[in-house]
Amino acid sequence: MTTTTTRVNPVLRTPPASPAAAVAHFSASLAFHADVSDVASALDTAAAEGVDPGFVVLDSRSTASWDQGHVPGAVHLPTALIAERAEQLLDRSVPVVTYCWGPGCNGATRAALALAEQGFLVKEMLGGFEYWVREGFAYETWEGDARKAADPLTAPVDSEDCGC
Repeated sequence: MTTTTTRVNPVLRTPPASPAAAVAHFSASLAFHADVSDVASALDTAAAEGVDPGFVVLDSRSTASWDQGHVPGAVHLPTALIAERAEQLLDRSVPVVTYCWGPGCNGATRAALALAEQGFLVKEMLGGFEYWVREGFAYETWEGDARKAADPLTAPVDSEDCGC
């Protein structure tokens, strides 16, 4: 008697969720996250039209990190100070988009949690400051404005739209 063993690859070892479960999961993910390209586009469009973007960007890093570089127009509020100062700096009716260093840092997640616990509407900016810079968006430092060329591994170099 011969036996055949069917080998399941690591991708399918756990089967995909049902389409309905996937819709619920990915819809929820978009309610919690925004990417740097979308944030930059919304800020640029609002500035060009002379309107408010409808959200506030919040840098949750230390002062030294903020001085090293930050998103133009962001509010600086380190996570450790959110409980003490968020009420004075932010409006509960205006969504807040938090960011920290980058995808290897969960500081923006901790800041978003601290804000949500205080009743603020909040999203986390995926990629953080690292991807803001890597995608070629302007930023501010203690020395003034700065900008680096887009990294071709993170952003299209010949277009403003990646097609996502």
